[in-house]
Amino acid sequence: MRALLLVAVLVLTGCTTPPGGSSGPAKAGDRPALSELTPVADPRNHEGPTTALVAHNDIVPIGTPTPKLPATVTDNQGTSVTVTDTGRILALDVSGTLAATVFGLGLGDRVVGRDVSTGFPAAQHLPLVTVNGHQLNAEAILNLRPTVVLTDTTLGPWDAVLQLRDAGVPVVVLDPTRGLETNTPIVHAVAAALGVTEAGDRLAARMEEEVADTIAQIGRLAPSDPARKPRVVFLYMRGQAGVYYLFGKGSGADSLIRALGAVDVATEAGLDGMRPINAEALARSKPDVILMMTNGLKSVGGVEGALAVPGVAQTPAAQHRRFIDMADTEILGFGPQTAAVLDGLARALYAP
Repeated sequence: MRALLLVAVLVLTGCTTPPGGSSGPAKAGDRPALSELTPVADPRNHEGPTTALVAHNDIVPIGTPTPKLPATVTDNQGTSVTVTDTGRILALDVSGTLAATVFGLGLGDRVVGRDVSTGFPAAQHLPLVTVNGHQLNAEAILNLRPTVVLTDTTLGPWDAVLQLRDAGVPVVVLDPTRGLETNTPIVHAVAAALGVTEAGDRLAARMEEEVADTIAQIGRLAPSDPARKPRVVFLYMRGQAGVYYLFGKGSGADSLIRALGAVDVATEAGLDGMRPINAEALARSKPDVILMMTNGLKSVGGVEGALAVPGVAQTPAAQHRRFIDMADTEILGFGPQTAAVLDGLARALYAP
């Protein structure tokens, strides 16, 4: 249900990048490790907005594996799928996780197209096969002659997936849930479908080590006193579509906020998935920090426009103009970029 709601939200908003939007995520220069930073005295009271950047916004492959084919898997919908050729791969989902995982496995040179959320440099040259933001274009996909398609239920219409299967293309449907806890299962599922299970084991181990190390460093920046931990809310806005959502438990944003050593006010309030912003509930939750996608913040006219959204102006975050934004293609992408995303968000939250 949460995945279907997310599809509805994103399709309603149209494209990820608003007209005149940036061509790609901004890059951070060389900078010291998290463990070397001195945090602000009280992250709850820091003044002004911050754009969070990742230091390395490309995917580092685990190696160059040779797929062992044919590979037969039972996908997330219980369908048995046999993959006999990985020469032309498409990996498509609303967060860009699947393509990043394929590149992380060392099969990036076999990927022939991308969705709009796949924005890391190594994939930017690939042709888009999604239209109106996050809708699959079956004709564009078939024109690329894929030998296997990896996707999930966050993209539609489902008729496009059926059309691919009718054309004889193996389509593996994966778990649509995103969060720190689903990183490893998704890597293993993608690796199994592509016949590179050993590479999957290595990539999953590397990701887990990187994330654990980053969270440990964040723990040295975050306040140890629960009463001083920053209260954070993730708001999804698309001003041109009039869409204003709060992301709660199970949305992925909750696992990021927890990993940052902060309090996710939506989970605290018992909100599941994605919900339209309720002005009274937002004000009552008293977030110190509002976390957003960069293009979402731009779409409402920046900080000033966000302050006009009902309920926002009544929060402590608004009083301090404490907004943190990160590139749309990065912030909820998870997968191989998870540690880099946490690193960038931690700097923006604790040592801006």
